[in-house]
Amino acid sequence: MVSPVLLAVVAVVALLVLTVAWRRYRSGGAATRESKRAHEAAQEREPPVDIGETYEFGVTEFSDHHSGDRVAVGKVEGFVLFTEDVPGSVEEGDVIRAKVMSFNRDNTSADASYEGRA
Repeated sequence: MVSPVLLAVVAVVALLVLTVAWRRYRSGGAATRESKRAHEAAQEREPPVDIGETYEFGVTEFSDHHSGDRVAVGKVEGFVLFTEDVPGSVEEGDVIRAKVMSFNRDNTSADASYEGRA
């Protein structure tokens, strides 16, 4: 026969393990915390790009962004640019030139207009 005290100890340990696992699951883990820290740091820094200037960068993906149109997404010094008017022949990995047109409200990304391939 198993001691009631031993059963209680096992139950408490199991409850603690489940609680820790649940908290990690809910918080998204280390990657989510690091992403949140990076986003907060980006909100505090000045954008590394200027409105009206043209920059070269690699296309990392395509998105429908807020305009509903296909836009190329890329980064300049970790700063995200959403580039409109990109021809259908441009693919992920291509390097393009784009002119910065405006910042979002928190200055953590910008909208740009396609100027050509780099």
